[in-house]
Amino acid sequence: MRPPQGWEEIRAEVLRRIDRRDWRPGATIPTEEQLAAEFGCARATVSRALRELAGAGVLERRRKAGTRVATHPVRKATLDIPVIRLEVEGRGQAYGFRLIDRATAVPPPAVAARLGLAPGQRLDRFRTLHLADGRPTALEDRWLNLAVLPEPPPADVSLNEWLVKTVAYTYGDISFSAEAATPDEALLLETPAGAALFITERTTWAGEAPITSVRLAHAPGYRLRTVV
Repeated sequence: MRPPQGWEEIRAEVLRRIDRRDWRPGATIPTEEQLAAEFGCARATVSRALRELAGAGVLERRRKAGTRVATHPVRKATLDIPVIRLEVEGRGQAYGFRLIDRATAVPPPAVAARLGLAPGQRLDRFRTLHLADGRPTALEDRWLNLAVLPEPPPADVSLNEWLVKTVAYTYGDISFSAEAATPDEALLLETPAGAALFITERTTWAGEAPITSVRLAHAPGYRLRTVV
């Protein structure tokens, strides 16, 4: 039998091994590097297949603990990293974005702790305003580890979209909250200071290397949808 070629075939092969009890519930499966060597493909291809299975509840993935076959597989809600341009255009609006500023600096302690950075480690910070029909819809505050990127990000595409399409992540976490708009956020989002904003905070890694930590402040009226 020829080795799997694409991530869909690798996903099917992993499922076959689980169904045959080659990998039993609770067992740790081979690493992405081992599977990529076995299947003769890129690690990113294996990562995509395992992410899909983790999203379906078949696998359990933990940073620094490897990937295990779920003991009690369950159906999970799926939440893909959204591309803001597609969200805006899906509402029938014209999308635009504006880079507010970029700098290289030491992240604040909360961001450094989430990313597991060494003391004093510097990252690139990008602040971007996303627009819908010319009006602000989201304020993106992103810390990015350029060392893990396959190439420098282009200047004419938003980092949100470019990273989703270009950089394969292994693990991630995401949180949601409602917070009052700071004076700076209110000015950029053209909303009253203190207005309730929907906040998304997300961190992703490639293996043990942090990729990015991003905070998205959505203008009032934003709605998040997922699939169950």
